[in-house]
Amino acid sequence: MDAAAKSGLPFDDIRNLVRQMPGPDAAARAAALERQGQLTKPPGSLGTLEEVAVWLAGWQGEAVPAISRPLCAVFAANHGVVAQGISAFPAEVTAQMVANFSAGGAAVNQLCNAFEVGLKVFELALEMPTEDITKGAALSEAECAATMAYGMEAIAGGCDLLCIGEMGIGNTTIAAAIAYGLYGGMAEDWVGPGTGLDAAGVKHKAEVIEAAVALNEGQLGDPLEVLRRLGGREIAAMAGAILAARMSRIPVLIDGFVATSAAAVLHAMDESALDHCWAAHKSAEPAHVHMLEKIGKAPLLDLGMRLGEGSGAALAVAVIKGALATHSGMATFAEAGVSDKD
Repeated sequence: MDAAAKSGLPFDDIRNLVRQMPGPDAAARAAALERQGQLTKPPGSLGTLEEVAVWLAGWQGEAVPAISRPLCAVFAANHGVVAQGISAFPAEVTAQMVANFSAGGAAVNQLCNAFEVGLKVFELALEMPTEDITKGAALSEAECAATMAYGMEAIAGGCDLLCIGEMGIGNTTIAAAIAYGLYGGMAEDWVGPGTGLDAAGVKHKAEVIEAAVALNEGQLGDPLEVLRRLGGREIAAMAGAILAARMSRIPVLIDGFVATSAAAVLHAMDESALDHCWAAHKSAEPAHVHMLEKIGKAPLLDLGMRLGEGSGAALAVAVIKGALATHSGMATFAEAGVSDKD
């Protein structure tokens, strides 16, 4: 065991979980691949749907997997950096949108209803924004670790597919700061309009991110330090939820740019940490495609969406269900009396 693991610091439990992550069931994957080869279609003709079915089989440990309890978990938090004028909307909109979720009036409510996905919304101390990242670390190590642990509770009620989403005014700035902290380049590489900034607003956003990363010069070699210094409560909670799902072998759909920044922290800790995850969609936020490339994920959908709140992940459940319907319901060549290729 290394020195860090012996230190008793709050992040040690997280690091130990990452070391202990289970992998997929190889036998179930192999059986699912074999079944795909027997179905009444040319091999590979259903493209990504076939890959999804085999992926799910491996994580569920079943040659013919099923999804009966999908869950969309939306984490909401506020950010001190909003004081720097980096958002087109004020911070109080976070709480107002949480109320809208509760009332059933948001886009994610409609998508969850359409595809029979459960929805849970987790409020993370909305009345206490994190520290302005241009002035100090967003969270202490203890706060960040505790928030990750809270996020792990998302799966406590049981689910067989987890959709990860968020709500938080200013959090595209936070996601961009995390990406810049993890991957470098220039701040401009990672910023976009978010909820509707003009060109001047995007330029200012990049300057704010540059200042935040400069403040932490020499302190960003550890992905968990990137998370606590530049992140936010909803980002930490999503990272915790993704990790908890991995420990229980629950497959995960990652929503857009902000949710991907949480996943990126885990990927930076261990390149296999997201093997149980699929990117739900490619956001219209310009840097999202670059972040997906960094974590090695191809999106299921590309519809120009940039709403967040788990909307893309909830919609992608339809694709998952389609993949499973074909995998489980199609006849084999033998069952249908159809001649296979020679």
